[in-house]
Amino acid sequence: MGAKLKAVRTELILLGLTAVFLGGLLTVSYRDRTTAEVAVTAEHTLPPEEVEVTLVDLNTAEAEELATLPGIGEGLAKRIVDYRTEHGPFEGPEGLMEVSGIGEKKLEELRDYITVSNGA
Repeated sequence: MGAKLKAVRTELILLGLTAVFLGGLLTVSYRDRTTAEVAVTAEHTLPPEEVEVTLVDLNTAEAEELATLPGIGEGLAKRIVDYRTEHGPFEGPEGLMEVSGIGEKKLEELRDYITVSNGA
């Protein structure tokens, strides 16, 4: 009877250790999941007034910088620089519509990201 009692005691100890181990795993898993959710949430809740936008000057920017604007690829950026070289500096953002491939819709998409200095 003593051997049977020892076996039951050993089983209970092993069950207890297993429960502690699984509890630890659940805690780590939950903590990691919560941390990941906080990081994603923080990324999406940044107030607009805290986002800094650097305006791109149409009269001084090179093609590489112009290509960073939304909807402006390398080809269109090169056309902007070529147009500026041939016709002189832009007088205002609306002058951008003279460049092939830029219409009213694209100009409106760009307005918050561009500026025009007085002369080049």
